[in-house]
Amino acid sequence: MVDRAKERRLVEGLLDDAKGGQGRVLVIRGEPGIGKSALLEHAIGSASGFQVSRASGVESEMELPFAGLHQLCAPMLDRLALLPGPQREAMSTAFGRAAGPAPDRFLIGLAALSLLSEAAEQAPLLCVVDDTHWLDQSSAHALTFVARRLHADRVCLLFGTRHPTEDLRGLPELVLEGLDASDARVLLALVLQTPLDARVRERIIAETHGNPLALLEWPRGLTPAELAGGFGLSAVPMAGRIEESFRRRIEELPPATRRFLTVAAAEPTGDPRLVWQAAGRIGVSSDDAAPAIQSGLIEIGTRMLFRHPLVRSAAYAGASLDDRRAAHRVLAEVTDASADPNLRAWHLALATAGPDEEVAAELERSAGRAQARGGLAAAAALLERSAALTIDSAQRARRMIAAARAHLEAGAPDPAAALLSAAETGPLDESGRANVELIRGQAAMGWGDSADAVRLLVRAAKRLESVDVRRARDTYTSALGAAANASSDAPGASLHEVARAARAAPKPPGPPRPHDLLLDGFALVATEGWEAAEAPLRQAIAAFATTQLPAHRGIFWFAHACGAATLLWDVESLILFGTRSVEAARELGAFAMLPGWLDALAIANIFAGNLAAAGSLIGEAEALVEATGSTATVYSAAQLAGWRGHQTAAEAVIGATVDHGRAHGQGLAVNIALAARATLYNGLGQYDKARSSSRLANDQPPDWGSHLTLHELVEAAARSGEASVAAEALERLSESAKPSGTDWALGVEARSRALVSAGKVAETLYLEAIDRLERSPIRPEAARAHLLYGEWLRRENRRVDARQHLRAAYEQLSAIGMEGFAERARNELAATGETVRQRTFDTFDELTPQELQIARLAADGRSNPQIGSQLFISARTVEWHLRKVFTKLNLSSRNELRDALPRVGLAPARS
Repeated sequence: MVDRAKERRLVEGLLDDAKGGQGRVLVIRGEPGIGKSALLEHAIGSASGFQVSRASGVESEMELPFAGLHQLCAPMLDRLALLPGPQREAMSTAFGRAAGPAPDRFLIGLAALSLLSEAAEQAPLLCVVDDTHWLDQSSAHALTFVARRLHADRVCLLFGTRHPTEDLRGLPELVLEGLDASDARVLLALVLQTPLDARVRERIIAETHGNPLALLEWPRGLTPAELAGGFGLSAVPMAGRIEESFRRRIEELPPATRRFLTVAAAEPTGDPRLVWQAAGRIGVSSDDAAPAIQSGLIEIGTRMLFRHPLVRSAAYAGASLDDRRAAHRVLAEVTDASADPNLRAWHLALATAGPDEEVAAELERSAGRAQARGGLAAAAALLERSAALTIDSAQRARRMIAAARAHLEAGAPDPAAALLSAAETGPLDESGRANVELIRGQAAMGWGDSADAVRLLVRAAKRLESVDVRRARDTYTSALGAAANASSDAPGASLHEVARAARAAPKPPGPPRPHDLLLDGFALVATEGWEAAEAPLRQAIAAFATTQLPAHRGIFWFAHACGAATLLWDVESLILFGTRSVEAARELGAFAMLPGWLDALAIANIFAGNLAAAGSLIGEAEALVEATGSTATVYSAAQLAGWRGHQTAAEAVIGATVDHGRAHGQGLAVNIALAARATLYNGLGQYDKARSSSRLANDQPPDWGSHLTLHELVEAAARSGEASVAAEALERLSESAKPSGTDWALGVEARSRALVSAGKVAETLYLEAIDRLERSPIRPEAARAHLLYGEWLRRENRRVDARQHLRAAYEQLSAIGMEGFAERARNELAATGETVRQRTFDTFDELTPQELQIARLAADGRSNPQIGSQLFISARTVEWHLRKVFTKLNLSSRNELRDALPRVGLAPARS
């Protein structure tokens, strides 16, 4: 290499770090010919003591699922059996080694991470991926997932790419520039054997911007006269100039040699056997290939390799359309349909001049095979090409819709939107138009505005009414859930409007399904109130509690059942359905959906007072959001921060949640965060701030959970002297509490009513609240009932009685971890004349959320690979975190950790 000393030192430093157990990643970016591949080769040459695995993207291979990932992982597949079962099965399915359900794309990424980490146990591992911009999307997603999660792994992962891609965004990057003038002169002198006018030489250096491959290749095709006077220089972009140089060299070859290069360029896997067989079918022999080999344009060994991707591009683009089609036709003929049906179908598609239903159908079948392997991006591309070759307009529109759905499932909403627009120009029946609206609604839920999602889902449901009544009702249920999440009063997106549309929908014949009861209950809550909705909601909860649903259906319906449990103040059912949703998501490997279910389960644990368990669930949800690139808000984090009572830390989390929720149209997240702020300031005794936050939360459009926090407004308003505000909030609270009839609901209602009452009535209500709440699983509200009653007793000058309840409140709130409320109870106890030493909280506060989660899982008996699977990190990284946990807690083993957990306030998660 000429120069690149600084870049070489950087790469060598990364290799040293990886050898020492620090996973390293680098994206080497630059224009064609700038030296990316040369720097990657230098890394390989410098990797003494490393295992080396490499892959390279190929433009014509971009639609073959997991082609690049398979290249990289092939040398390690003998270690596949060492992976945890779900990961092993996912990777085996993705690579076509075994049949099974379509694996989640994030599970495949996790399997790749585990495989690389496992291989690195034997010796440090260097992974080199060149031409990343041409990787198939499935491989690109998996490998960049790995790149973001390398921590304590002896792995160095290097990418070479021409331009930044969405997948690579945010990874450490080295942008290669051209050589400086002095080094460019040295390199140019190596190529030119004839004297060169200094002005022409400087112009070549200036116009190539020091691009090494341009300096090496471009002058080769120019005559001495063109070089001498500079007449061969032209204002063509750099990649075009280099490719033009290769094209000129190819044009000088015999016609049969050019046909051979066309076949080689059209074959994406570099398999010499296939290329020779295909070339033989068009009359090209090995002798015909010799001039291309002798000129250095192509190298033939165990794989057929072009000198540079631009050689492949020049060979393919320079061939006539007929020659390219002929090349793909003979490649399709020699490709084994049983071993590689997707590649054969793709060659057939590129060999086809016009619409061809037989080829279109084969492409559709290939899309199904790709989808079954988890190759959603490849399935989308195959379906899109299938649609383009379809003769029948209705069939073409159907395939476009299927391609759009596959694009969306692959995380690509923009091409999905374009295909849906194209599909709408064809003949669509009501079912087809409903599918278009439904996919658009799902896209808006994941990547757009929540209010738009609601409107689109309602439109889809209305269209489905005349086609499939049950599917229409299920879509209305989704629309109501989306409306509750949006918590918006935008036209067509409010809960009330969606509920009215759902109530007007026809009902299917026969007895109502649990799903129908759920929809009826949701719609009645929003239109008629809690009393009217109580019966169908309770019936739906009972039905889902005893119904065994397969995971692919349970992941949807158990989540909606959580909404019903929330509406009825039923924490036991909320934990049950939250746990089942999480279990279903884990079973399916549906990691994009899992953060939402972990969030719901965390909220249930917060209500029950299991704050440490909730913190662990939140840590896992946040890790998943980061890993999957989701726009979801983990709003339970704000609620937990408010309940814990550390003002500065809580305000940071609550503020971030409000901002994120507003930015993504997630009104439910905003409402929960504002209510959490009210809890925070009630605990700190800053009642004016609590009242302002609570009023703001309850002035928002309704959602499924706002009734559960009205008691914060009652308490804050009563303590601020706002009797009318407290009374109004109490009546709204009673509307949901009385029909519910649970001890949680009636206990909170009695406690809140006591706050606006006096004398014997207040005392009777406080005692009722304590009795009910202590019978319920809701420990925090029972402790707060003791606190409020103790404060009331002290103000009644009954200090001895007050001490009993304030002491109970202090002990219970301290044990739960609600430090703001615990300090309020301690201050009240001091006011009764009792001295209470301030509690010192344990060392678990020093642990990060991820360390806390790892500690809990390790104490539950999970192995490092099992913990890594759950948290999307490698087993080696788990071990690294555990060492830090042991150091912080002054422990030396898992047994000691298990014994220490009660002391540091951790509780087993219900998931």
